[in-house]
Amino acid sequence: MSSYTLRLYVTGKTPRSEQAIANLRRICKEQLQSEYEMSVIDVLERPELADDERILATPTLIKALPLPIRRVIGDLSDVEKVLLGLDLRRIEPVEN
Repeated sequence: MSSYTLRLYVTGKTPRSEQAIANLRRICKEQLQSEYEMSVIDVLERPELADDERILATPTLIKALPLPIRRVIGDLSDVEKVLLGLDLRRIEPVEN
């Protein structure tokens, strides 16, 4: 059973879409090992799923489980931003 359920919404086979898919696969492999289930949804092929999730821009990554649901928009190249956006890594307090 997977701990994380991730859905990546892309638009076609564009370089930006391909980059987001590659970045997500790398992040999952490095950070989540085998504790995830990932699906890639092309909004051109499955527009009803994009409507259901209210996808306004692509690529958009949704962490459906564990709750709360989180979204990250973009090609996912900034790993720290993705981890923080998905609530996978906590921000460490800054010492004074």
